[in-house]
Amino acid sequence: CTKTQDLTKTRKLKTEQLLRVDDHDFTMRPAFAGPAIPVGVDVQVESLDSISEVDMDFTMTLYLRHYWKDERLSFPSTTNKSMTFDGRLVKKIWVPDVFFVHSKRSFIHDTTTDNIMLRVFPDGHVLYSLRVTVTAMCNMDFSRFPLDSQTCSLELESYAYTDEDLMLYWKNGDESLKTDERISLSQFLIQKFHTTSRLAFYSSTGWYNRLYINFTLRRHIFFFLLQTYFPATLMVMLSWVSFWIDRRAVPARVSLGITTVLTMSTIITGVNASMPRVSYIKAVDIYLWVSFVFVFLSVLEYAAVNYLTTVQERRERKLREKQLPCTCGMSHARTMMLDGTYSEADANSLAGYTRTQVLPDEPEKQERMVVHLSMSSESTATKKKGLKSYKGFKIIKNTHAIDKYSRMIFPGAYIFFNLIYWSVYC
Repeated sequence: CTKTQDLTKTRKLKTEQLLRVDDHDFTMRPAFAGPAIPVGVDVQVESLDSISEVDMDFTMTLYLRHYWKDERLSFPSTTNKSMTFDGRLVKKIWVPDVFFVHSKRSFIHDTTTDNIMLRVFPDGHVLYSLRVTVTAMCNMDFSRFPLDSQTCSLELESYAYTDEDLMLYWKNGDESLKTDERISLSQFLIQKFHTTSRLAFYSSTGWYNRLYINFTLRRHIFFFLLQTYFPATLMVMLSWVSFWIDRRAVPARVSLGITTVLTMSTIITGVNASMPRVSYIKAVDIYLWVSFVFVFLSVLEYAAVNYLTTVQERRERKLREKQLPCTCGMSHARTMMLDGTYSEADANSLAGYTRTQVLPDEPEKQERMVVHLSMSSESTATKKKGLKSYKGFKIIKNTHAIDKYSRMIFPGAYIFFNLIYWSVYC
């Protein structure tokens, strides 16, 4: 009987013969010692996984494709069809040594097998495709944070071959970069992707072709309005409530001031915890620290009111002690004996008269009060009107002038600051 031929081995032998892998030295580039070999590149961005402000980097998953011609891999074909291989053949032939400049981490996906594809055409043209996730550096400027836009770049370059040996270029110009329409980020709006290229110079090795994948991100402001700006504004407005609280209510005004100051400190700490420690001032820092100053000034305002009130009361007390009336030698005065059981209405009826101190002449009359009344020619209606005006003056007097001015100055200044802030940064 005849032995059945192993078609797998036959096909393998035919492939090696067609590509002539063992007949050439693939450690050298095509057209070695000749002109630079052109290598076209195109990219399809699968996802933009994350943007980190703290680490100043981004993570992107993409399909990276290379196109070049290597006549050593040409083979005869009547149908002009290409042959496709997986990553195992890549180790046996020459491929461009493209790497990502400024990358921190990168890897080729290997589930369920290495995500590498090699396609060879009969005339020697080669398509080399791989699926890569790369984390690269992005120099971010946070001077306008969180009202900022960031432009990041993913840079590709040959590691070993200068522009004299390898010419790296975008295969189809701006059409070489394609993106998935479903790409989105929670904090950013992706405005545009575009490609550029230029030469990069290294003093020790020379000039290299470098390709750039540029994309611009604009930050969503609504999250920061809810989490930062709105609470800070509410704390500033809450600190103004103390201007309407009686200046003698020390516990109420002090506790309100301390609460607002501590809350503002917590907001500032929370914002800075999620940001890199940059040496310049951010837009959010200006807003928060100005708000903090307003809150702190409201506390200082009450300290000034309390101090001036104490000084004023001390001065009035001394003045009253100096101006106490004397009962001796008073003309048109008479003494009225009131029993200790007098009512408040009786006391109020004495408005318009000058009350003097009790005269403790007789010990047996401790239950009585001696009041010297100075007769007045004013009518009863005039006396009642004077009493009401005195009470009204007393109420107005309790509201210190600094509190009255603060009710207008603090809100006006804060509104003016907000108008300037949002007109500059928006």
